[in-house]
Amino acid sequence: MPHIWVEYSANIEKELEVPRFMEAVQLASVGDGRVFPFAGTRVRAVSVRQYLIADGHPDNAFVHVLIRIGHGRSQAEKEALGARAYRAVEAYLAPMMGRRPLGISLQVEEADPVLNYKASNYRDYLKVRSP
Repeated sequence: MPHIWVEYSANIEKELEVPRFMEAVQLASVGDGRVFPFAGTRVRAVSVRQYLIADGHPDNAFVHVLIRIGHGRSQAEKEALGARAYRAVEAYLAPMMGRRPLGISLQVEEADPVLNYKASNYRDYLKVRSP
């Protein structure tokens, strides 16, 4: 972990450059890799085609980022993650916010310590792919 979900209104899909945005959020979330390992990150982006924002004007847009982390990080670590990721999101979206109505939000959630099942062999493959 972290697992990251990016939702955005479909009217900004081309402008957002989704793969670049996902990478920016991932890198900011992982930080130096000591608290949140790179091998544990998964980023998904979902274009939302049906939405109603404020007065319903077709120019209105949104980007929402949800970062779910494993249990056991300190409050300071969680706050640092949120602040770091939000700064990256805000910086990336600043040009777009200057051109159109845009809502930006980000949440950090902690996964249940018991009801959280997972398995991965990503680290094995990362070792093989590393120079």
